[in-house]
Amino acid sequence: MESPHLSPRERAAALWAEHFTRNTARERPDVFEEVRKHFSDAEMVEMSFMSGKQGFSNRMMDSFQIPIEEQNEVDKIKKSVRANPDKMKAYLESIVANWPERFPEPDSTAPGA
Repeated sequence: MESPHLSPRERAAALWAEHFTRNTARERPDVFEEVRKHFSDAEMVEMSFMSGKQGFSNRMMDSFQIPIEEQNEVDKIKKSVRANPDKMKAYLESIVANWPERFPEPDSTAPGA
C-alpha cells in the first residue's frame, strides 16, 4: 500500500480486495468510502466478484487437497525463481524505450463500457 508505483486507484483496488477477502469491509466504512472515490458501483461489484471467486477457488482446491499445478510444473518454477538482473534490465529498458507518448482514451460507446 505504500509503494510509490501504485496509483491511488490501484491502492484503492488492493484495499478493497484485502478487506473483501478477509470479510472486514463491513467493519470499515472508511475503506468503502475510499474505494467509492475511485470506482463506480459496477466496478466495485466486479472487483468483489473476482475477489470472491478467487477466494472460493483457493478454498476448494485446498479443502480437497487438489494441487493447482502438477508437482513437476511447480518444480520447474522453483528452478527459475532467480531472475537474471541483466536480462531484466534489458527488458525494462525496452519497455521504457517503446513507451507511447499518449494512450488512447477508452471508447465509451463500446459494448460493456
